[in-house]
Amino acid sequence: MAPPLLTRYLLALDRHKWFALAGFIAVTGLSGGVAILQPPPSSIYLAEGLLIYGAPPEIFSTTGAKLQQQGQAVTPEMLLSRPVLEYTLQKLEEQDIKVSVKRIQESTKVVIAGQGDDKAAPEAKEQTQGLQVSVTYRDSRGERATAIATALMDAMVEQSRQFNQQQLNRINANLNQLLPKVTQELRQAEQNLEGYVRQEGTALQAAESGSLLSNITANQQQQRQLRLSLSGIEAQLVSLQSRLGMTPDQAYASSALSADPIIGDLRAKIYQTEAQRDLLAKTLRPDHPLMVDLQNQLSTYAQLLQSRVSEVLGAPLQDSQIRQSINLDPARQQLASTLVGLQTQREISQQQLAALSQTEQELRQEYSGIPNKQLGQQRLQQQVILKQTFYDQIQARLADVKLAQEETVGSLVIAQPPQVEALPVKAASSLAILLIGSLMGLVVGGGLVLLLDSIDPVIYTLEDLQNALKAEDVPILGLLPTLPWDGETASLAIATDALPTAYTETYERLRGNLQRLGGSKGLRVVLVTSTLNEEGKTVVAYNLAIASARAGKRTLLIETNLRSPSPAIALKVTLDSHSQLEPLRYYGNLSDCIQMVPAIENLYIVPSVGPQRQAAALLESSEMHRLLEDARNRFDLVILDAPALDRYNDALLLEPYTDGLLLVTRPGYTESGPLNEATQQFVESEDIQFLGAVVNDANMPLQFSEAIEVARSTVLQ
Repeated sequence: MAPPLLTRYLLALDRHKWFALAGFIAVTGLSGGVAILQPPPSSIYLAEGLLIYGAPPEIFSTTGAKLQQQGQAVTPEMLLSRPVLEYTLQKLEEQDIKVSVKRIQESTKVVIAGQGDDKAAPEAKEQTQGLQVSVTYRDSRGERATAIATALMDAMVEQSRQFNQQQLNRINANLNQLLPKVTQELRQAEQNLEGYVRQEGTALQAAESGSLLSNITANQQQQRQLRLSLSGIEAQLVSLQSRLGMTPDQAYASSALSADPIIGDLRAKIYQTEAQRDLLAKTLRPDHPLMVDLQNQLSTYAQLLQSRVSEVLGAPLQDSQIRQSINLDPARQQLASTLVGLQTQREISQQQLAALSQTEQELRQEYSGIPNKQLGQQRLQQQVILKQTFYDQIQARLADVKLAQEETVGSLVIAQPPQVEALPVKAASSLAILLIGSLMGLVVGGGLVLLLDSIDPVIYTLEDLQNALKAEDVPILGLLPTLPWDGETASLAIATDALPTAYTETYERLRGNLQRLGGSKGLRVVLVTSTLNEEGKTVVAYNLAIASARAGKRTLLIETNLRSPSPAIALKVTLDSHSQLEPLRYYGNLSDCIQMVPAIENLYIVPSVGPQRQAAALLESSEMHRLLEDARNRFDLVILDAPALDRYNDALLLEPYTDGLLLVTRPGYTESGPLNEATQQFVESEDIQFLGAVVNDANMPLQFSEAIEVARSTVLQ
């Protein structure tokens, strides 16, 4: 079996063979005319010259020497750049030679070779070493080829010089742009070093001179002397405390209180009053007015003494402590004053020692940070040196670039002027042109076939039709073969008993698929329609009804196509001659419109009364609705043969009274546009019960037995 793509192409070729033949003849004839009328070949001249790397006699600048070396790194694209071509055109205009840039690019060939390259000319190898550029130009005139090649080589030499000059200008501009930044960085580095020296210079100088270390040593010596002095003071304090039996604070309080005259006067009065009270207490009772008066005096003196002690010491004392503190004799008072002085001297020495210790720590910390400060100074000095070096290099490079600008020359020189030679030209073969034209004619003819097939809306192959239905998620309920039909003796192709069972089995499978779709209740009323005429909807409806009747089902076929005459004559049914004149009466009398098919048991038919001018009104009439309801109740299966959907909506008017709609398609007749529109409408609609589609006239192999083949051949004859 041929592949689907080949089958589709062969069908398209059969339909559009005249267009393919016309395209082949047109292209082949055109190539034949070209082969006959082609002009004789014209002469071609080739002008070839040689450029080499030309080092200047003497270069004093380093930048100029490097540019001369870079001048050897050229490419054909650089040598045929836009400036070179514009300079060439300018030279040619001076010689009244008109040529386009595109012509120069197409006819010029530049080959760059190095030392020992086989492409270089032998005489050039003997004269020079290094870069070699071969420039060739093709033209139909020898003088023009020489002039254009010469202008091109002059332009390349000038381009080389301008390139070196541009490189130097670019380097000079970059250096001048970089110089202010480098100068600013150098000044900033110098300012950083100056500020650091101003801030840390004293410490660094002290570390370098050794005075910082001397200060640390002197500080340590002073601390040792203070510690010795503190040891002596501590010994004296211990001795005096043991002799007096009091601490330095107590000695200070006793000395201060003993030296105060007011406290001494109050102390004397207290002693005198106490002595008088003790003397009178021997003869008088405690509640005696005199004894009470003396006790009040003692209380007053005690309060005054406590107040004066608070004023002198700044803090109150208990009565026992006051009496003990103010009872110092002159000798002990002198010792207490000495103890207080030693305590003060010890505190002063301790403060001096703490200050010296803190100073020593600060000096040591400063001494330990000297290396970091020295390293910081060295880093800043190195930054200044680096910036200064970079600044000096840029200044030197600027001077070198200025010198190189004065020495600028081109890197290329003309080693060999263009020389012209004539090239032999061979004419194209007429036979080759004709063969190529014939091949192109076949391609054009095949392309026309494919183009016309792509714009043809009709689906011609079974595979394409199946793919189109699957793309819209439409179930395919059956593939129906082409039935043998003699159009002269029969009005419709019907699967009679004389045909092989291979034909009838396909309709039996379709009937079974419809029965399974209905489930346990089954489908009672099925509407058969198509998108276009001639897709075989009537053939499918008739043969499906015949298959149902042969399966023992009471089947009724209703022809609802009121737009055309009835084909019921194919079943040998006699048509009512008055039905077309009175269609409502015809459908209203069920005994008249329903007729039994004589040749097929269990099959009944309601022939069409068409053609009718008010077909839609008849389909919507109450008589038609009563006919459909009565048929649903009386028959096992009712099949409605409805008109196609392309021009009328009769099928959609009848669909609400059925159990589902069956769409008939046919390769070679079904068009993709109407099919997609109809299937999308049916699938997306919630009101239409769409059962699926069948493919009529499917080109598929059928299995026939030997006896069946004999019967089939007899029927076909």
